[in-house]
This record gives sequence, structure tokens and C-alpha cells, in this order.
Amino acid sequence: MFVALAAYVLAAGLLTITPGVDTAIVLRASAAQGPRAGAGAAVGVAAGLMVWGAGAAFGLNALMAASGAAYAALKWAGAAYLVWLGLRLLLRPRSTLAPASLAAKGWRDALRRGFLTNVLNPKVGVFYATFLPQFIPANVNVAAFSLLLAVIHAALALIWFAALIALTAPLGRRLREPRVVKALDRLTGAVFLGFGVKLAAARA
Repeated sequence: MFVALAAYVLAAGLLTITPGVDTAIVLRASAAQGPRAGAGAAVGVAAGLMVWGAGAAFGLNALMAASGAAYAALKWAGAAYLVWLGLRLLLRPRSTLAPASLAAKGWRDALRRGFLTNVLNPKVGVFYATFLPQFIPANVNVAAFSLLLAVIHAALALIWFAALIALTAPLGRRLREPRVVKALDRLTGAVFLGFGVKLAAARA
């Protein structure tokens, strides 16, 4: 069991630090709105991972992987959401940030975006359905062990995102300049749009 866990931590850790849309949304929230919003986005992403992890543990993701219609429906929903986010940032970039009185709303909004971005990505579900079983040893409760692996992945993601948020904090004043805010919104919008198009073109 410990060998399987060690192998999983290594593999999941490498996958966690691979740049993707989750990383982009956490970095944007942290750079544009501060560490609190970045933490909100990170928690949202981790919550999305736990949803997929629970689905994998109880066989929902395996069912989705076997059903072309279910995969296609979720894929198009996720792609549409990413394209919508990307176009909105590209066409309507901000030049100023929300006032401090709206900080709580910013945190909740970042959490919602992080969660939806992750939970509407069927690739995460298919990944869990095919990746987790490789690290489940014999003679264990499959559902419980799968949930444990999902918790580990979410924890690794939170640790990685915390490091990224800490790196953006010293640059906070510079990153809040109107010109930089607008550039960041457009850059992030292009990233989201690209991931949305890529997701829409992906095959199961």
C-alpha cells in the first residue's frame, strides 16, 4: 500500500505542476485581485477535483468514459464555459480592480470560477477513471482508497497553488496597475479561449 501511495504522490505531483487552465485561473485571480481571490480559485479547483474523485470512487467516471453521449455533453459544456470566459476577458478587459469593499464577492467569484472550470472539464473525469485504478493495490476498499487518492491530489494542488500565490504577492502593486490588469485579462482570456477550443476538438 505504501509503495502504491508513494508512486501515486510522485505521479500526481508531476501532473499537478504541469501548467493548465487550473493554474491559469489561480494565477489570474491572485495577480489581479490578490492572494485571497487566488486562494478562493485554488479551493474551487480542489473542490472540483474532489467531485471527480468521488465520481471515480463510485464508478461514475467509468460510466462516463464508456458513454460517448455523456462525455460529449460535458465536453461541450466545459468548452463553451471556457470560450465564454476567454471572450469576455478578451473583449472586455478591466483597467481597474474592484474596490476593497467587494473583496468578499471577489473571493466567492474566484472560488466559483475555479470550481466550474474544473468540474466542467470531462478530461479530468476520464483521467481519474483511468489513472487512479493503476495505484489501487489488491485487498483494499476500492472506493475508500480512490477517495484517499483524490484527497491527496487535491492537497498537492493546494500546496502548489499556495506556492504560486506566494510568488505573485510581492508583485501585487505592479500587477494591479491599469495597463498590467488589462494585459493580464487579455492574456488569460486568450489562454482560456485556447483551452476551450482544444477541449471542443478533443476526442474521448
